[in-house]
Amino acid sequence: MDTTPARLRCAWANSDALMRDYHDQEWGIPQRDSRMLWEMLMLEGFQAGLAWITVLRKREAFRQAFAGFDPAIVAGFTEEHIQRLLANPGIIRSRAKIEATIRGAQIYCEMEARGESFSDFCWSFTHGEVLQNDGHSWPASTPLSEQISKELKRRGFKFVGPTIVYAWMQAVGIVNDHAHDCYCRHASQT
Repeated sequence: MDTTPARLRCAWANSDALMRDYHDQEWGIPQRDSRMLWEMLMLEGFQAGLAWITVLRKREAFRQAFAGFDPAIVAGFTEEHIQRLLANPGIIRSRAKIEATIRGAQIYCEMEARGESFSDFCWSFTHGEVLQNDGHSWPASTPLSEQISKELKRRGFKFVGPTIVYAWMQAVGIVNDHAHDCYCRHASQT
């Protein structure tokens, strides 16, 4: 008989084993890798209007379809690639979201060519610090997510409204939104 005490998690993570694993191993952990930050922003864009579990279940298919989310490769996708993606039942087949991802890759590469790290850009809004939410309330967006959204849109990114940006901030650990009693809360503070 297993006598190990159950871990307390954020309530949303208890609904599905895939969600639990995502929560325990990734969500809210400060991510500093530029490519991974970009991948997560693109996936959050695909999630718009859908449940995050839908994206998680299709994540590996997305990675295959988008060349491992290598911005240098995705930036060169053509109409032929778009048609192939639109026929791929493993991903969310939205032309607008696919085109937004290709354009997002081009913007990422343009930033890199100018010597601007995507990670430095993302973390510049908090001066490299993880923001600590109170662990009791979870806004859909914040003044900071609105500010980041405006800057991303100014640069040409699509599907980056304040709510999507806030969900991305939570996912990549720019903000620590683990519940006050979640065992991950203190691990995500740095």
